[in-house]
Amino acid sequence: MIIQDEKIERTLEKASSYDDSQVAAILTKAKELKGISLDEAAVLLNLTDSNLLNQLFETAKYIKEAIYGNRIVLFAPLYISNLCTNECIYCAFRRSNTTLKRHASSQDEIRQEIEALLKQGHKRVLMVAGEAYPGGGLQYVYDSIKTIYDTRWNGHNIRRVNVNIAPLTLPEFEELKKCNIGTYQLFQETYHQKTYEKLHIAGAKKDFQFRLNAMDRALQAGMNDVGIGPLLGLYNHKFDILATLEHSWYLDKTYGVGPHTISIPRIEPAEGSDFSQHPNDVLTDDDFKKCVAVLRLAVPYTGIILSTRETPQMRNECLELGVSQISADSRVNPGGYSYDKENGSQFTLSDSRTLAEVIDAIVDAKHMPSFCTGCYRLGRVGKDFMDMAKPGLIKTHCLPNAMFTFAEYLEDFAPLPLKEKGYALINQTAKEAFPADSPIHKLIEENLTKIKTGKRDLYF
Repeated sequence: MIIQDEKIERTLEKASSYDDSQVAAILTKAKELKGISLDEAAVLLNLTDSNLLNQLFETAKYIKEAIYGNRIVLFAPLYISNLCTNECIYCAFRRSNTTLKRHASSQDEIRQEIEALLKQGHKRVLMVAGEAYPGGGLQYVYDSIKTIYDTRWNGHNIRRVNVNIAPLTLPEFEELKKCNIGTYQLFQETYHQKTYEKLHIAGAKKDFQFRLNAMDRALQAGMNDVGIGPLLGLYNHKFDILATLEHSWYLDKTYGVGPHTISIPRIEPAEGSDFSQHPNDVLTDDDFKKCVAVLRLAVPYTGIILSTRETPQMRNECLELGVSQISADSRVNPGGYSYDKENGSQFTLSDSRTLAEVIDAIVDAKHMPSFCTGCYRLGRVGKDFMDMAKPGLIKTHCLPNAMFTFAEYLEDFAPLPLKEKGYALINQTAKEAFPADSPIHKLIEENLTKIKTGKRDLYF
């Protein structure tokens, strides 16, 4: 079994007792970038002392920057439909919610949405749909991916489409692979099966095991990268974090490829859902930050994704805890970026800042905004990516490629004050990360000059 409930519960009970020296040993081990055990993760989730928490948070930042450098990847979710046949009591999209304004975007409407995102400067999208499709089949999904890739605005285009849709069969995953997507993403919501069954009362999503085994089918079908995650608040968050780790390690052991990303959403109010207002587990901000940090220590190579469910303050704080990817200026309803902002949203957003405002905050925190898609385009995916990420070698590509894509943004979209301090950050980071006489530093200088004279889409 991938998830053993009793084992996780015993581990949490045992970890309620620890001492400072034990915590220090765990943090020292984590800095070797090889992860920590389930028992050790459970100890860290139980920390309450502010001094120990600060040490945990500092360790998480150290590990993230050792693997990826100071870069933060930016993307936008694109909801193409809020149609759904499931009955998930925490979600506004559930089929019994008759007050929700339903809509599935046409291909022309998807083009409008993409044009709106391109005008902001986005290069990466996560395509999301409720678990029902117009016409009843997956052709709508395949057509939508093609539309996203084909759309152009003023010479700009989306370079990578990641996908979050219902779990598929093996043959369906084989068809999805042909669409040239990046990461296939799917949340288990909660790994506690009895709670899962109480929260998902009708529809195909009620099948806990079919959903849990989706990543097996995806990888067996040849998908290179997969993304997992819990929805924190549906059950005890400590249990779901440990179960997420068990799932991660199972995938890595079985397929040689752990999760490319782990998302860490926290439940937010959803239209017509009383449960979303009164979830089973209410996390404090410190609880949430512990979850982020423990994931970084335990699965050091993964990309940790933070959404606009969190407030600007919390998102800014989590930049220092190991988060490596964030959404910006998000809309969680079909048409939200352009043609109809009134269609029903899946949940309430807590960060309404524009992409430029988010980037400005990232730069102020001395992190490098990135729209990079170089690894996907060069086939540096799956096990090849993991082989470079696990020992911390991938940042020699991540940092320069982040600089190139950020420079594109500065040239094409940034207001002048952001442009000036953005280039100052690029120059400072290049100086600190790579010796002036190194080939990589010289390549950075050459490509930045090319970008300033009009070249685009440079990566290595």
